[in-house]
Amino acid sequence: MHGALQQLSEWLARAIEEGRAALNSLRASATQTNDLADAFQRATEGCLVPGSMTVKFSVFGDAREMHPVVRDEVYRIGYEAIRNACLHSSATQLAIELRYSRELTLRVSDNGIGIDSSITDKGKDGHFGLQGMRERADRVGGKLTLLTSTSGTEIKLVVPGGIIFRTNRTP
Repeated sequence: MHGALQQLSEWLARAIEEGRAALNSLRASATQTNDLADAFQRATEGCLVPGSMTVKFSVFGDAREMHPVVRDEVYRIGYEAIRNACLHSSATQLAIELRYSRELTLRVSDNGIGIDSSITDKGKDGHFGLQGMRERADRVGGKLTLLTSTSGTEIKLVVPGGIIFRTNRTP
């Protein structure tokens, strides 16, 4: 009985932690402009232990006006990828790339220990990060790919421009 209560306590603590992170994500993204690079910079500041990991941001192309609902989903996917790298990768380097072209591409990569294939396929008990990222990408018509090995992980999201970018059309 004691072991079962201990396990339940650990699951509840994780659920509370993930709930707080989700609320912070919602709160932060609801006040954002279209500057995803700044939003992701703030996301890294919230999860990094000083000196534990170097972060490199790259932005290619000019930031464009985005549909707010789709932008928020992209932010939440990126936030989760950054958070996972900070908490689980044991990496020393984190790279975040935004590319504005015909589509929007977000790439989050680290040089950590990778993700076990059983977790990439089925997720981790009590966690919804990877599955939630996949669901969000599907919801906005994006394509999410995950590459992982013992030398790091890369999460890449591509959202077609016709879905995410607002165009100035005159009637």
